[in-house]
Amino acid sequence: MKGKKNFVLDTNVILHDYNCLHNFEENDIYIPIVVLEELDHFKKGNQQINYNAREFARELDLIADDNLFKKGAPLGEGKGKLFIVAGNSYPEVISNIFPEKTCDHRILADTYNIGQKSKTTKTILVSKDINLRMKALALGILAEDYINDKVTDINVFEKNHETYDNVSPELIDRLYTEGGIPLDEFDFKSDVSPQDCFVLKSNRSSVLARYHPQSESVIKIEKRRSFGIEPRNAEQAFAMNVLLDDDVKLVALTGKSGTGKTLIALAAALQQNENYKQILLARPIVALSNRDLGYLPGDEQHKIAPYMQPLFDNLNVIKSSFSYQGKEMKQLEEMQREERLVIEALAYIRGRSLSETFFIVDEAQNLTPHEVKTIITRAGEGTKVVFTGDIQQIDSPYLDMHSNGLVYMIDRMRGQDIFAHVNLVKGERSYLSELASNLL
Repeated sequence: MKGKKNFVLDTNVILHDYNCLHNFEENDIYIPIVVLEELDHFKKGNQQINYNAREFARELDLIADDNLFKKGAPLGEGKGKLFIVAGNSYPEVISNIFPEKTCDHRILADTYNIGQKSKTTKTILVSKDINLRMKALALGILAEDYINDKVTDINVFEKNHETYDNVSPELIDRLYTEGGIPLDEFDFKSDVSPQDCFVLKSNRSSVLARYHPQSESVIKIEKRRSFGIEPRNAEQAFAMNVLLDDDVKLVALTGKSGTGKTLIALAAALQQNENYKQILLARPIVALSNRDLGYLPGDEQHKIAPYMQPLFDNLNVIKSSFSYQGKEMKQLEEMQREERLVIEALAYIRGRSLSETFFIVDEAQNLTPHEVKTIITRAGEGTKVVFTGDIQQIDSPYLDMHSNGLVYMIDRMRGQDIFAHVNLVKGERSYLSELASNLL
């Protein structure tokens, strides 16, 4: 097989995608024994990486045979073989630069040894740790990121909404009076996808609009106030519109800090509270100093409270728009008391089936593609799922703008009738916040 390669996998690749063994085509895969040692430390826990470690262990058990350490275990038709590398050799070329035998350095040593034994075949270290890749390159070892779920085109997360100029004034007038016009009557009909939002302009007027695939028409969008929150710009109006549309079951709101992503989503959910049994807000927990929640004092609610505070802040903004004795305030308090409005950590969602739920997932840029898939597959009948996030603010060390679950989901779902994505560009938190976001 001409061009066949050897790929050596780092631990973080397996924790990112436990099905990674099946994504290297006819090439052979090598897993250093130190990687299995590291995976063993991740098997206990409720986080996604703990689940991935356990699933990979089960996968490995199905593949394993007597040849795993010497001749390699076949991965299936059209695929290469899997080897477990149990080498103890620590070459001088490695020890001269990295005398300390850390896990990463042992992986480098194994990769180097494999390359020396198979000089006619390219040996490549696959890692999501850029520092390890730089160390490998410094030693002359080929290294790559795991790119199976990377998104190449992220321009959609930087640009403003589309604007179509020179639209017939009569068409815009009809939109204002009729509310919707068949897409076939517009010249740009071949350029739009389902749920696309845009601005139509003529020489005398303009209108906010969206292509509604269920009716195959372009509909007019109004700046609609929802539970005390009114959209302040075109993008927020687009977001509010798709959030209030029952035909759109999956929504992604992206944008920098202060653009109102979570606030708009929460306001739209509360506006439709009678249509859902529960409004659920969740966000992933990035543990402090790599420590589990169990290290923090208090019960479950006390442990997650610091991480969930930004969600409570958005709820307080909505509460501040109402009188303390008003019916809306009493309604919110009643919803929280009856657990129809719940804020909790995303880790507690696993295994649940969410029916008739308005589910908002905040900080979704810190999720892997597999985690996003896990969340969406929790959705039962009558459930709407909303992901919000800023791809410029990723806290996970092994995710980036091209590989996080939020951009992956948007890239794969684009064009589906029940999916809408709105990129919010203008900050509305305050002039200071907007200035800092743009300049710092």
